[in-house]
Amino acid sequence: MRVLLDIEIDTPTTNRQIADGTVGEKFERIMADLKPEAAYFFNRNGRRAQIIVIDVADEAALPSICEPFWLEFNATVQTHICMNAEDLREGLSRLGR
Repeated sequence: MRVLLDIEIDTPTTNRQIADGTVGEKFERIMADLKPEAAYFFNRNGRRAQIIVIDVADEAALPSICEPFWLEFNATVQTHICMNAEDLREGLSRLGR
């Protein structure tokens, strides 16, 4: 199942991590575990934000996906099940069956 993570990380938390040099290692470790299909980084509402698309086996995986962002970056994380064009075509083909 493809899931879009919409993440805003806490500015004071990451500012401290940038100052002490730990933010990069923490972020790289999380991304290595997630193995994202796509990842985009930007600012939103004056905060650091990112959109990450990952593949997960089932809903039970969500705690282990979200917790690192909460624990390491005091982040706000929203999850959305999403599809690519091929998934949408398959879903539409099932209508009316």
